[in-house]
Amino acid sequence: MKSIHRFTNWCLGALLLAGLGAKAQISAGSTYCNPLNLDYTYAIYDAARDKSYRSGADPAVVKFRGEYYMFVTRSMGYWHSRDLLHWNFIKPQTWYFQGSNAPAAHNYKDSVLYVTGDPSGNMSILCTDNPKKGDWKALPYILTDLQDPDLFIDDDGQAYMFWGSSNTFPIKGMKLDRARNFRPQGTPVELFKLNGKDHGWERFGEDHGDTVLKGYMEGAWLTKHNNTYYMQYAAPGTEFNVYGDGVYTSNSPLGPYKYAPNNPVFYKPGGFINGTGHGSTVQVSSDSFWHFASMSVSVNVNWERRLCMFPTWFDKDGLMYSNTSYGDYPHYGPLAGEQSGAFRGWMLLSYKKPTKASGSMSTFVTSNINDENVRTFWLAPENNDRQWLEIDLQKNCSIHALQLNYHDYKSDFYGRVTGLYHQYTIKASLDGERWFTIVDKSQNHTDVPNDYVELASAVKARYIRFENVHTPTKNLAISGLRIFGIGAGKIPDAVKSLTVTRAANKIDATLRWPAVKGAQGYNILWGIAPDKLYNSYLVYDKTSQDIKSLNADQEYFFSIEAFNENGISARTRVMKSNQLVLIK
Repeated sequence: MKSIHRFTNWCLGALLLAGLGAKAQISAGSTYCNPLNLDYTYAIYDAARDKSYRSGADPAVVKFRGEYYMFVTRSMGYWHSRDLLHWNFIKPQTWYFQGSNAPAAHNYKDSVLYVTGDPSGNMSILCTDNPKKGDWKALPYILTDLQDPDLFIDDDGQAYMFWGSSNTFPIKGMKLDRARNFRPQGTPVELFKLNGKDHGWERFGEDHGDTVLKGYMEGAWLTKHNNTYYMQYAAPGTEFNVYGDGVYTSNSPLGPYKYAPNNPVFYKPGGFINGTGHGSTVQVSSDSFWHFASMSVSVNVNWERRLCMFPTWFDKDGLMYSNTSYGDYPHYGPLAGEQSGAFRGWMLLSYKKPTKASGSMSTFVTSNINDENVRTFWLAPENNDRQWLEIDLQKNCSIHALQLNYHDYKSDFYGRVTGLYHQYTIKASLDGERWFTIVDKSQNHTDVPNDYVELASAVKARYIRFENVHTPTKNLAISGLRIFGIGAGKIPDAVKSLTVTRAANKIDATLRWPAVKGAQGYNILWGIAPDKLYNSYLVYDKTSQDIKSLNADQEYFFSIEAFNENGISARTRVMKSNQLVLIK
């Protein structure tokens, strides 16, 4: 990992606070924080059941002529970005009338951008050389029976289509004839299917706990790197905390494919918001790749989701891997040079700290805003400019960034709603009496449902106060007011011992460790070699955790670290399963 301690130009133009009456300047920012802050479209297909919710899922991100385009399920358009951090919605001239479903996108030599993903499963391939305008044209041939398509054109100009969304059928592929409007050539080829008996992470349910239903596989996406084809696919279900992406590799687009031993490659079961499934991988530069994927909210309905992004690499053995540790804390963005993708080192200051508010409705209490669970939320008694929230950090801390996550509670919006915007201020105080503004969005006119704000310079404060100005939904509901920075206390000691017991089925393991005084939580790391601890599970207030995502025929190594608002402890010595490690 690149060093997280070097500064780039993130503080360029920052103004130091002169005192309690000064206002902190908001930085343009070199960091980001999952879930991504997009003006997500409201769903239309649950309107009959009075289920109003935003959703962003199944992102297909491609680079075209040096800029980026992101196509998202049922969004009635798509997004454009120059840096993968700031996105603007494009309403195209022509598009799928229901919005695309699990879309595919492919850039062919910067000359034409192709997209496909009709919700019916029967579709033409669309193309344009001007995606900013969005004058998409349908090629005159209909491909049939495709769900979750993936279009791929190889370096030699040969085209392929991959697809599959089922708990029974495999991922399939076929060759297409570009000279004849991408008509199929030959017969479909079965590439691979789920194997929940040997691949623990492919089992259905929250924490892979459903022993009856079979998992779903879907979301094929092919990436070529160093003449190896990396076929990514999602399992076991989009509504679960363990939704992730795995990889098979081959020397040919149509296989045969080999299962990657470090699967799941993209996996985030713990923390504030979970999931890294049904995604796409975009190449930013010769050695920089990023994976975009779906995260689960699943409160109003199972299909309520947000988007995330994670850095992606290929190791010396050709394994595709990512790093999701502290995956919903601030990280450096894709264009941050050597530090791209690195953890910024800002810890969570607000976890379970005392809260109060202008009022609360029913069981939707203020403590829900900082319990690190996107599925719980505070509901204000009214939606007006008299509503406020307050968090006591209990010590003066260095605050570097904040994330405000709104929740849809009986919002009564459906489809692509224009003119939505959020306005608020966030104030800080050393003593709870004299307040100064650190974030002023009282004049904001953009839609920011998961607003992340990186401050241009650190602010010293103990108290943080959110004051509502305007929220576009019928109700004011917030699932997370998250404060990031550096606390005023000690980093926790290292975990003293760790036991890992692997079950007889070989795909489950149980980890146990003694509590560390002053720790908020623990970050569990594991992988297929001591230097390949690519998977992680972040837990709060626990001293044991079941890991049910292992592969039966694979040896594993484990480590753990404690963390709190002040920083992260040293890791335990890497160990194999069914061992006891004592740290003196």
